[in-house]
Amino acid sequence: MKKISIGKYIQQANNYKAFIPDNFPVDAMLHIPQNLLNKAVLAERLLGKLDGITQTLPDVGFFIKMFSYKDATSSSQIEGTQATMAEALELSVKINDNETDASDIIFYIKALNYGQKRLEDLPVSLRFIKEIHKKLMEGARSTHYSDPGEFRKSQNWLGGLTIQQASFVPTPHDQMQDKLSDLERFLHNKISTLPVINIAYSHAQFETIHPFLDGNGRVGRLLITFLLQHNQILEKPVLFLSSFFKKHQNLYYQKLNNYHEGNVFEWLEFFLDGVIETAQESINVSQTVRKIKEKDMQKIQFLGKRESEKTMKALIYLFSNPIVTNSKIAEVVGLSRQGSVNMTNRLKGLDILKEIPSKTNYDKKYIYQEYYNAFI
Repeated sequence: MKKISIGKYIQQANNYKAFIPDNFPVDAMLHIPQNLLNKAVLAERLLGKLDGITQTLPDVGFFIKMFSYKDATSSSQIEGTQATMAEALELSVKINDNETDASDIIFYIKALNYGQKRLEDLPVSLRFIKEIHKKLMEGARSTHYSDPGEFRKSQNWLGGLTIQQASFVPTPHDQMQDKLSDLERFLHNKISTLPVINIAYSHAQFETIHPFLDGNGRVGRLLITFLLQHNQILEKPVLFLSSFFKKHQNLYYQKLNNYHEGNVFEWLEFFLDGVIETAQESINVSQTVRKIKEKDMQKIQFLGKRESEKTMKALIYLFSNPIVTNSKIAEVVGLSRQGSVNMTNRLKGLDILKEIPSKTNYDKKYIYQEYYNAFI
């Protein structure tokens, strides 16, 4: 595909070159090849279909929570976090107090939830982005390096032990504000191109500027989710691309790197492929989840009245927290210790819960396996 120059490497005083973007967007970026326009139209059509389907889900909040944990896990794993989605879900309800790096995922969820609420009275903007960064990084393990909620006041770089060995050096901090202002104007540009293309370019440009000392990747991926709502493509956050980026992690980094080298349309095609694949997967998951819920709720309805009421209460809890212990079931449903053991045995007998193997018999853990598997 045709290369488009979007900036230049400029020699700096300490024997390195930093990338300085041109005014953004470069006009040639907006002359989209027809095949990519067709992909963008397909992507937006699938997003519209996903939006319609998820609005008909009786409990869309459960669906959103599970997908947000999946996205948070994938986004954090791209940055080196080893924790799993299951560990983060356990930590969120205090089943597992061993935070390790699962706390990175929890901070990502906090930033996502904060952003969803904040969008009600503040549009996506530089101020909004700084607030998201603060929620993501404040109190996190790397806080003392990240200056939460503030754009960097020193030079950063990617790859290499020293800046001279770096694979990429973003815009110097004293020239960064103009580039961020260009990006902010583009975030609100609703006429120059299709919204999904605007979002693709916005993510790549944000990562090129790399305005924070740390957390740029996670903030940039959160930005995609927020922009889908900001541009009124989705009413609720039901599409997350981090799992696609994690699945193709090396290619993701390569396409972002090639973007500032001028391969703008290669990045755009990769991004659109991600939207198309992820939207279709999300549509399939929503249909699968609906069938699982209907099937398991029907199983419970065949129980006696008293048993079914309490068991249904447990099942509803499992939709948003699919990993439980006996004590958690006792707390949620209002049962004695023995009552909760009877409940988990009943749910095992209905093939809803499966016991998670453990070295101890104390407060055994169980997983709503079929439901959990639908999201991973």
